[in-house]
Amino acid sequence: MYNTYMRARPCIKVIISLLLFLIISLNSVYAQKLPSVGVIFETSGTGVNPADVNNITSKIITELKSWGTLNVLQGEAGAEYIIRGVLSIQSGNFIASAVTVNASNSQRLNEYQERGRTINDISITDFCASAVDRVPLPNYLLGTWRSTVNMPDGPVVCIIEFGTGRRAAVERYDTWEHKQNNALRYEGYGTGSYTYIGYANRQITMSGKQVRIDAIFSVNLNLEETLPEQTNVNTGGLAIIFNSDKTSFEIANGSLLCGRNFDGPSVYPQTVIGFSQFVKIR
Repeated sequence: MYNTYMRARPCIKVIISLLLFLIISLNSVYAQKLPSVGVIFETSGTGVNPADVNNITSKIITELKSWGTLNVLQGEAGAEYIIRGVLSIQSGNFIASAVTVNASNSQRLNEYQERGRTINDISITDFCASAVDRVPLPNYLLGTWRSTVNMPDGPVVCIIEFGTGRRAAVERYDTWEHKQNNALRYEGYGTGSYTYIGYANRQITMSGKQVRIDAIFSVNLNLEETLPEQTNVNTGGLAIIFNSDKTSFEIANGSLLCGRNFDGPSVYPQTVIGFSQFVKIR
């Protein structure tokens, strides 16, 4: 018995090692590295002083840092991507022109500019959005998510995977309708695509209140075995808010529609039913 146990111990160690490897591998899928971006500005021509350069550099760095998706540096040292900008004055306007460069191979990724009567009139948000348009920002939507809406006759469920290459795979998409005291339910499925804008980390006004959102996404889903009006779910401009560890999110300004209630608040508070609260399941 003793010898058998001793022979089994290496097998147990192998199994434990494999399990640890799988756990680490799974975690690495969702542990996304923040790219480092350096910002450097210089002047061109006359009329621009060092204070103007420092001012716009500070505004750009503050904006980029506020997104929470980049490691932002002042200068080029240690940066994977570099925003090289020039501030000039033409026809009485400040012009901020820049190019984003991949530091590893000096490839020019994007060229852009913004202008304004003063530094404060330059749209820093638009400038920064153009600056990182081709920088691989982390996509916290990657993975499989589940949303559940509890209805009187049982839960309505959505399970959807947001994958690489903007691919969406819909494992389950329930649609539900309550009309004349009768409920119809279909368990749909399908495929589709999505977009994810991770730099849209900012304050927006909703119902008269300021809300901080983390990203904006859009989906276009082609579904089967659903109610007729949900065979195609094409929704854009959805503002999402993640929890601190990116394992759940809510849609702040809408939902993915999944049905209708025609019979008043005794059945459901709203006429339109949609998925808006999601939890990551894998």
